[in-house]
Amino acid sequence: MDLYEHQGKELFRAHGIVTPRGIVAETGEQAADATRELGGRSVVKVQVQVGGRGKGGGVVLVDSPERAAEEAARMLGSDFKGHEVRQVLVEELLPIAREFYTSMLLDRSTGDYLAMMTAEGGMDIEELARTRPEALRRAHVDAMLGLRAFHVRELVGTLPTDAREGASDVLRRMYELLQERDATLVEVNPLVQLDDGVVVALDSKVTVDDNALFRHPDVEAYKDAFPIDPVQARANEQGLQYVKLDGNVGIIGNGAGLVMSTLDVVAQAGAKAANFLDVGGGASADQMATSLEVVLSDPAVKAVFINIFGGITRCDLVAHGVLGALDRVEATVPLVVRLDGTNAEEGRAILAEAAHPRIVAAATMLEAAERAAALANGAAA
Repeated sequence: MDLYEHQGKELFRAHGIVTPRGIVAETGEQAADATRELGGRSVVKVQVQVGGRGKGGGVVLVDSPERAAEEAARMLGSDFKGHEVRQVLVEELLPIAREFYTSMLLDRSTGDYLAMMTAEGGMDIEELARTRPEALRRAHVDAMLGLRAFHVRELVGTLPTDAREGASDVLRRMYELLQERDATLVEVNPLVQLDDGVVVALDSKVTVDDNALFRHPDVEAYKDAFPIDPVQARANEQGLQYVKLDGNVGIIGNGAGLVMSTLDVVAQAGAKAANFLDVGGGASADQMATSLEVVLSDPAVKAVFINIFGGITRCDLVAHGVLGALDRVEATVPLVVRLDGTNAEEGRAILAEAAHPRIVAAATMLEAAERAAALANGAAA
């Protein structure tokens, strides 16, 4: 679960990391009042669960409450990279002397934590890592041994001498947050040193493991501030695993491995998934019908690829589910169906006999992916 900046900073403060004073506003008037309380000047930031806010006009310095109200009114209700802006964070302006970057994340490739730091904060860190990797210091931290003093010395060694003590303290507290809150990412960009030498987290990016939220009811409560995707909510109510993406092929499969493979083969065929839905290992006809309704409710979907390998799941029931869904939903896009495994022949026969004009049968996974990609990209059915 990705937290908003102001939520991440609440966790920072709970773990002793210094942040600027800030007030969340939901109207222009509240932003103006907040700016007055912060001394008449402030920075106004959109609160969304994506990065790149500075480059996208989502972070603005203002020199009066009136300007804060104008900028907040412009931001609130707008669409920022596909996310509706419902809140802005109004923060005090600080006398910044230097900007750095630091992060800690769960490195799934090595099974440990990866901590990083550079003296060049506030910029595109991916570009820095690509063009000048020597500027970014890294340390792998074994979770059983924890963050050790030599890790910290290595990381802060890239910073000016008078910033190292403050940055070391931030690193230790970030690691404490990472472990105690079951976070998979804690990032500060920029981490700044003020004119008086104090090191402050000017931004926050925190991702918490969804599977561990039951251990952190205070963090789970942050969900109440997130916008609710009605399609996602409906899928969850049915116990289905649904994920929205940015392509044009809707994907339904049974089992996480098959669904991930389907995403790959669709990409290989020249298209991108608009969403995917995993009906699990024992999908019933009714679940299939609900799944199809959920996937088709996404207007970005131009074709649907139903990829079922029957084990526990019976392909004849899937076929009935697909036809049942088409009785309940008016499909305006083609459905490419590939059935294999338990009762696959019976399932294919049921679909062939129905001869529904929206259903396109495919014998193999690759053939189905190529057909779905072509149809989504405008080919005739």
